[in-house]
Amino acid sequence: MKFFYKISPFLFCAIFYFWASPVLAAPDADHDRVSDEDEIKVYYTNPNNPDTDGDGFDDYAEIKSGYSPRVVGKKFDEVDYDEDELNDRLERLIGTDLGNPDTDGDGSLDGKEIYSGFDPRNSDPAVRYLAKRIQIGIKEQKLRMSVGTVILAEYPVSTGTLQYPTPLGAFKIDNKANRAWSARWGLWMPWWMSLRHGNFGIHELPEWPGGKKEGENHLGHRVSHGCIRLGVGPAKMIYDWADLGTPVQIQQSLYGTKVASE
Repeated sequence: MKFFYKISPFLFCAIFYFWASPVLAAPDADHDRVSDEDEIKVYYTNPNNPDTDGDGFDDYAEIKSGYSPRVVGKKFDEVDYDEDELNDRLERLIGTDLGNPDTDGDGSLDGKEIYSGFDPRNSDPAVRYLAKRIQIGIKEQKLRMSVGTVILAEYPVSTGTLQYPTPLGAFKIDNKANRAWSARWGLWMPWWMSLRHGNFGIHELPEWPGGKKEGENHLGHRVSHGCIRLGVGPAKMIYDWADLGTPVQIQQSLYGTKVASE
Protein backbone atom coordinates (compact mmCIF):
# COMPACT_ATOMS: atom_id res chain seq x y z
CA MET A 1 0.00 0.00 0.00
CA LYS A 2 2.90 2.33 0.74
CA PHE A 3 4.11 1.89 -2.88
CA PHE A 4 0.61 2.64 -4.21
CA TYR A 5 0.32 5.93 -2.36
CA LYS A 6 3.78 6.95 -3.55
CA ILE A 7 2.93 6.79 -7.29
CA SER A 8 -0.80 7.53 -7.22
CA PRO A 9 -0.39 11.35 -7.42
CA PHE A 10 1.44 10.95 -10.75
CA LEU A 11 -1.23 8.61 -12.04
CA PHE A 12 -3.89 11.09 -10.99
CA CYS A 13 -2.16 13.96 -12.77
CA ALA A 14 -1.74 11.95 -15.94
CA ILE A 15 -5.39 10.82 -15.94
CA PHE A 16 -6.57 14.36 -15.27
CA TYR A 17 -4.39 15.77 -18.06
CA PHE A 18 -5.69 13.41 -20.74
CA TRP A 19 -9.27 13.73 -19.55
CA ALA A 20 -9.26 17.52 -19.35
CA SER A 21 -7.16 18.35 -22.45
CA PRO A 22 -9.20 18.82 -25.65
CA VAL A 23 -8.29 16.81 -28.75
CA LEU A 24 -6.61 19.19 -31.16
CA ALA A 25 -8.29 18.86 -34.56
CA ALA A 26 -6.58 19.93 -37.77
CA PRO A 27 -7.55 23.50 -38.70
CA ASP A 28 -10.64 23.64 -40.93
CA ALA A 29 -11.53 27.29 -41.51
CA ASP A 30 -14.66 26.68 -43.60
CA HIS A 31 -15.89 23.68 -41.53
CA ASP A 32 -16.33 21.46 -44.58
CA ARG A 33 -14.60 18.49 -42.89
CA VAL A 34 -11.55 18.81 -45.16
CA SER A 35 -8.55 20.20 -43.32
CA ASP A 36 -7.06 23.47 -44.53
CA GLU A 37 -3.79 21.69 -45.25
CA ASP A 38 -5.48 19.09 -47.46
CA GLU A 39 -7.49 21.77 -49.23
CA ILE A 40 -4.34 23.72 -50.08
CA LYS A 41 -1.82 20.94 -50.70
CA VAL A 42 -3.88 17.95 -51.85
CA TYR A 43 -7.16 18.99 -53.49
CA TYR A 44 -6.37 22.62 -54.42
CA THR A 45 -9.74 23.77 -53.12
CA ASN A 46 -10.60 26.99 -51.26
CA PRO A 47 -10.01 26.54 -47.49
CA ASN A 48 -12.35 29.47 -46.82
CA ASN A 49 -15.24 28.20 -48.91
CA PRO A 50 -16.96 24.90 -48.00
CA ASP A 51 -18.29 24.56 -51.57
CA THR A 52 -15.38 25.49 -53.83
CA ASP A 53 -17.16 24.90 -57.14
CA GLY A 54 -20.48 26.36 -55.94
CA ASP A 55 -22.64 23.41 -56.96
CA GLY A 56 -24.49 23.06 -53.66
CA PHE A 57 -22.42 20.17 -52.31
CA ASP A 58 -19.65 20.73 -49.82
CA ASP A 59 -16.11 19.74 -50.74
CA TYR A 60 -16.04 16.75 -48.37
CA ALA A 61 -19.27 15.27 -49.76
CA GLU A 62 -17.95 15.53 -53.31
CA ILE A 63 -14.56 14.04 -52.50
CA LYS A 64 -16.17 11.15 -50.63
CA SER A 65 -18.46 10.46 -53.62
CA GLY A 66 -15.62 10.52 -56.13
CA TYR A 67 -16.45 13.91 -57.61
CA SER A 68 -14.05 16.77 -58.16
CA PRO A 69 -14.75 19.58 -55.68
CA ARG A 70 -13.34 22.07 -58.20
CA VAL A 71 -15.29 21.27 -61.38
CA VAL A 72 -19.09 21.11 -61.38
CA GLY A 73 -20.54 17.71 -62.26
CA LYS A 74 -17.22 16.04 -63.05
CA LYS A 75 -15.78 12.96 -61.36
CA PHE A 76 -12.10 12.79 -60.47
CA ASP A 77 -11.40 10.54 -63.46
CA GLU A 78 -12.87 13.17 -65.80
CA VAL A 79 -10.58 15.96 -64.62
CA ASP A 80 -6.88 16.57 -65.20
CA TYR A 81 -6.30 19.70 -63.13
CA ASP A 82 -2.59 20.10 -63.86
CA GLU A 83 -2.82 18.84 -67.47
CA ASP A 84 -0.15 16.18 -66.99
CA GLU A 85 -2.03 13.45 -68.94
CA LEU A 86 -2.98 11.72 -65.67
CA ASN A 87 -6.53 12.18 -64.38
CA ASP A 88 -7.12 13.32 -60.83
CA ARG A 89 -8.43 9.91 -59.70
CA LEU A 90 -5.19 8.23 -60.72
CA GLU A 91 -3.16 11.04 -59.17
CA ARG A 92 -4.89 10.41 -55.83
CA LEU A 93 -4.34 6.63 -56.07
CA ILE A 94 -0.71 6.95 -57.07
CA GLY A 95 0.06 9.77 -54.65
CA THR A 96 1.20 12.38 -57.15
CA ASP A 97 0.49 16.11 -56.89
CA LEU A 98 -2.83 17.12 -58.49
CA GLY A 99 -1.49 20.64 -59.02
CA ASN A 100 2.01 19.82 -60.28
CA PRO A 101 2.38 18.19 -63.70
CA ASP A 102 5.87 16.93 -62.79
CA THR A 103 5.68 15.72 -59.19
CA ASP A 104 9.26 14.45 -58.92
CA GLY A 105 10.74 17.37 -60.88
CA ASP A 106 12.64 15.24 -63.38
CA GLY A 107 11.38 17.04 -66.48
CA SER A 108 8.74 14.47 -67.49
CA LEU A 109 4.98 14.78 -67.09
CA ASP A 110 3.48 12.48 -64.44
CA GLY A 111 1.23 10.89 -67.07
CA LYS A 112 4.08 10.23 -69.46
CA GLU A 113 6.02 8.53 -66.66
CA ILE A 114 3.27 6.34 -65.29
CA TYR A 115 2.19 5.12 -68.74
CA SER A 116 5.83 4.34 -69.51
CA GLY A 117 6.15 2.28 -66.34
CA PHE A 118 8.09 4.81 -64.29
CA ASP A 119 7.33 6.14 -60.84
CA PRO A 120 6.37 9.84 -61.16
CA ARG A 121 7.00 10.34 -57.42
CA ASN A 122 10.68 9.44 -57.50
CA SER A 123 13.35 10.87 -59.78
CA ASP A 124 15.98 8.31 -58.77
CA PRO A 125 16.45 6.10 -61.85
CA ALA A 126 17.57 3.22 -59.66
CA VAL A 127 14.18 2.83 -57.96
CA ARG A 128 11.63 4.45 -60.20
CA TYR A 129 10.50 1.53 -62.41
CA LEU A 130 7.03 0.13 -61.80
CA ALA A 131 5.96 -3.22 -63.27
CA LYS A 132 3.45 -3.16 -66.11
CA ARG A 133 0.80 -5.86 -66.21
CA ILE A 134 -2.17 -6.90 -68.36
CA GLN A 135 -5.09 -8.91 -67.00
CA ILE A 136 -7.96 -10.36 -69.02
CA GLY A 137 -11.22 -11.54 -67.49
CA ILE A 138 -13.20 -14.03 -69.58
CA LYS A 139 -16.39 -13.52 -67.59
CA GLU A 140 -16.23 -9.72 -67.80
CA GLN A 141 -14.80 -9.68 -71.35
CA LYS A 142 -12.44 -6.95 -70.27
CA LEU A 143 -8.74 -6.20 -70.49
CA ARG A 144 -7.17 -4.37 -67.57
CA MET A 145 -3.83 -2.57 -67.76
CA SER A 146 -1.94 -1.77 -64.56
CA VAL A 147 1.29 -0.23 -63.39
CA GLY A 148 2.41 -1.46 -59.98
CA THR A 149 -0.78 -1.81 -57.95
CA VAL A 150 -2.64 0.94 -59.83
CA ILE A 151 -5.24 0.07 -62.48
CA LEU A 152 -4.77 2.54 -65.33
CA ALA A 153 -7.71 1.50 -67.50
CA GLU A 154 -10.08 -1.28 -68.52
CA TYR A 155 -11.33 -1.94 -72.07
CA PRO A 156 -13.94 -4.30 -73.55
CA VAL A 157 -12.58 -7.25 -75.52
CA SER A 158 -13.76 -10.28 -77.42
CA THR A 159 -12.16 -13.56 -76.41
CA GLY A 160 -12.54 -17.06 -77.85
CA THR A 161 -15.81 -18.90 -78.28
CA LEU A 162 -16.58 -22.12 -76.41
CA GLN A 163 -15.40 -24.01 -79.50
CA TYR A 164 -12.15 -22.00 -79.68
CA PRO A 165 -11.58 -20.88 -76.07
CA THR A 166 -8.89 -18.43 -75.08
CA PRO A 167 -6.34 -20.29 -72.92
CA LEU A 168 -6.21 -19.43 -69.24
CA GLY A 169 -2.88 -18.91 -67.53
CA ALA A 170 0.10 -16.64 -67.11
CA PHE A 171 1.84 -15.55 -70.29
CA LYS A 172 4.19 -12.86 -71.55
CA ILE A 173 4.20 -10.78 -74.70
CA ASP A 174 6.90 -12.52 -76.73
CA ASN A 175 6.62 -10.71 -80.06
CA LYS A 176 4.95 -7.67 -81.59
CA ALA A 177 4.00 -6.55 -85.08
CA ASN A 178 1.96 -3.53 -86.07
CA ARG A 179 0.18 -5.56 -88.77
CA ALA A 180 0.28 -9.36 -88.69
CA TRP A 181 -1.26 -11.65 -91.30
CA SER A 182 -3.27 -14.74 -90.36
CA ALA A 183 -2.78 -17.28 -93.15
CA ARG A 184 -5.22 -19.64 -91.45
CA TRP A 185 -8.12 -17.19 -91.44
CA GLY A 186 -7.07 -14.96 -94.35
CA LEU A 187 -7.17 -11.59 -92.58
CA TRP A 188 -4.97 -8.94 -91.00
CA MET A 189 -4.50 -8.54 -87.24
CA PRO A 190 -3.39 -4.95 -86.57
CA TRP A 191 -1.30 -4.15 -83.49
CA TRP A 192 -0.47 -7.79 -82.86
CA MET A 193 1.00 -8.86 -79.49
CA SER A 194 1.98 -12.51 -79.51
CA LEU A 195 1.36 -14.89 -76.62
CA ARG A 196 2.83 -18.40 -76.43
CA HIS A 197 5.01 -17.74 -79.47
CA GLY A 198 2.19 -16.86 -81.81
CA ASN A 199 -0.21 -19.59 -80.75
CA PHE A 200 -2.65 -16.77 -79.99
CA GLY A 201 -2.41 -13.11 -79.09
CA ILE A 202 -3.92 -9.70 -78.45
CA HIS A 203 -4.78 -7.48 -81.42
CA GLU A 204 -7.14 -4.91 -82.86
CA LEU A 205 -10.37 -6.02 -84.53
CA PRO A 206 -9.27 -8.18 -87.47
CA GLU A 207 -9.42 -6.70 -90.96
CA TRP A 208 -10.35 -8.39 -94.21
CA PRO A 209 -8.16 -7.74 -97.27
CA GLY A 210 -10.78 -5.31 -98.58
CA GLY A 211 -10.42 -3.18 -95.46
CA LYS A 212 -13.61 -4.18 -93.62
CA LYS A 213 -13.26 -4.65 -89.86
CA GLU A 214 -14.52 -7.88 -88.33
CA GLY A 215 -16.60 -7.86 -85.15
CA GLU A 216 -17.00 -4.14 -84.48
CA ASN A 217 -20.35 -4.77 -82.78
CA HIS A 218 -19.18 -7.84 -80.88
CA LEU A 219 -16.81 -6.33 -78.30
CA GLY A 220 -17.81 -7.63 -74.91
CA HIS A 221 -18.81 -11.03 -76.33
CA ARG A 222 -16.92 -14.27 -76.95
CA VAL A 223 -16.61 -14.43 -80.74
CA SER A 224 -12.93 -14.95 -81.64
CA HIS A 225 -10.97 -18.08 -82.49
CA GLY A 226 -8.92 -17.76 -79.29
CA CYS A 227 -7.27 -14.37 -79.63
CA ILE A 228 -8.16 -11.33 -77.56
CA ARG A 229 -9.64 -8.62 -79.75
CA LEU A 230 -9.51 -4.94 -78.82
CA GLY A 231 -11.34 -2.01 -80.35
CA VAL A 232 -9.84 0.61 -82.65
CA GLY A 233 -7.89 3.09 -80.53
CA PRO A 234 -7.26 1.05 -77.36
CA ALA A 235 -5.42 -1.63 -79.38
CA LYS A 236 -2.72 0.75 -80.61
CA MET A 237 -2.47 2.52 -77.26
CA ILE A 238 -1.86 -0.78 -75.43
CA TYR A 239 0.50 -1.95 -78.20
CA ASP A 240 2.61 1.18 -77.70
CA TRP A 241 2.44 0.87 -73.91
CA ALA A 242 3.24 -2.83 -73.50
CA ASP A 243 6.88 -3.87 -73.79
CA LEU A 244 8.13 -7.29 -74.82
CA GLY A 245 8.00 -9.45 -71.72
CA THR A 246 4.99 -7.67 -70.21
CA PRO A 247 3.06 -10.24 -68.11
CA VAL A 248 -0.42 -11.15 -69.34
CA GLN A 249 -2.70 -12.93 -66.88
CA ILE A 250 -5.79 -14.55 -68.41
CA GLN A 251 -8.30 -15.71 -65.84
CA GLN A 252 -11.93 -16.68 -65.60
CA SER A 253 -12.80 -13.49 -63.74
CA LEU A 254 -10.90 -10.30 -62.94
CA TYR A 255 -12.32 -10.52 -59.45
CA GLY A 256 -11.62 -14.18 -58.81
CA THR A 257 -8.56 -16.24 -57.93
CA LYS A 258 -5.56 -15.74 -60.19
CA VAL A 259 -4.52 -18.57 -62.42
CA ALA A 260 -1.15 -20.09 -61.54
CA SER A 261 1.84 -19.58 -63.79
CA GLU A 262 2.58 -22.09 -66.50
